[in-house]
Amino acid sequence: MSGTATASATMQSAKMKKDESFLGKLGGTLARKKKSKEVSDLHEEGKNAINAPMLPTGTDIHPEDTLMEENAERIMLDPTSRENLKFKDLLKVLIDWINSELEEERIIVKDLEEDCYDGQVLQKLFEKLSGRKLNVAEVTQSEIGQKQKLQTVLEAVNELLRPHGWTIEWSVDSIHSKNLVAIVYLLVALAMHFQAPIRLPEHVSVQVVRDAFDTLLDHAPDKLNVVKTSLITFVNKHLNKLNLEVTELETQFADGVYLVLLMGLLEDYFVPLYNFFLTPESFEQKVHNVAFAFELMQDGGLKKPKARPEDVVNLNLKSTLRVLYNLFTNYKNSE
Repeated sequence: MSGTATASATMQSAKMKKDESFLGKLGGTLARKKKSKEVSDLHEEGKNAINAPMLPTGTDIHPEDTLMEENAERIMLDPTSRENLKFKDLLKVLIDWINSELEEERIIVKDLEEDCYDGQVLQKLFEKLSGRKLNVAEVTQSEIGQKQKLQTVLEAVNELLRPHGWTIEWSVDSIHSKNLVAIVYLLVALAMHFQAPIRLPEHVSVQVVRDAFDTLLDHAPDKLNVVKTSLITFVNKHLNKLNLEVTELETQFADGVYLVLLMGLLEDYFVPLYNFFLTPESFEQKVHNVAFAFELMQDGGLKKPKARPEDVVNLNLKSTLRVLYNLFTNYKNSE
């Protein structure tokens, strides 16, 4: 083979490699533009698929119970578990115990979620059990005030329980968001630590759902494609401006390039090419890109994603969906 032919073959090989990476992405054909209403309908369909995952017939679940922003980390009780007889018995035992302890305070608890979330009942219960007065406002109506009270109460609880080996399964946000699982964990821990004169039901088991995408994947896999289609339509609406096309959410965001470019498009700025790897080859370079995209999201006012960059690079579908859905909810009306 002549030197010219060899050089030509080498250049062709290099060109093919580049085509397979970034230029291949740039060369994707533009999707057929959908009518505005069709896109809007598709967005709504995807939102509904996440809002109302398919659950066993007869369960009562509300959109706000399943739809979560990407950064949220709420553990929810599967609605079917609310009918579990042992669990219902546990709730009754805990309610009766609290009412007995706080009888002198003339506090009557009827519903753990509604009566414990603002910190008032938990404050009085902890003070009664520990004999320790907490420095908190007696009545707080504002969300900030309620969370400040909860913070003080839970710090005192955690300080007491942690040295005895208790795993802290609750937080200010989980209690204030009326997370029944977290509230029950907390109350059971207090009851056992203070050796409450009650008999807790044994072997209580409930199903929990960690977030909307757990619900979607576990209970409504048939709706997964609806969500994917909705997200693909959203990202392509913006990436098409760079002649880029997404067809596979699982793989095409894994190297972080599209995420970085998408953030630039959504926030209307050019991302300097020296800030990220345009054609990443190593795992570390891909992680760098995704982490950089996360920084851009935070610069845009979004909270730091809970997903790890490594999860996105490793093709973790749920992590990728949650990151993209967070962008969707924040930028769905951007042109």
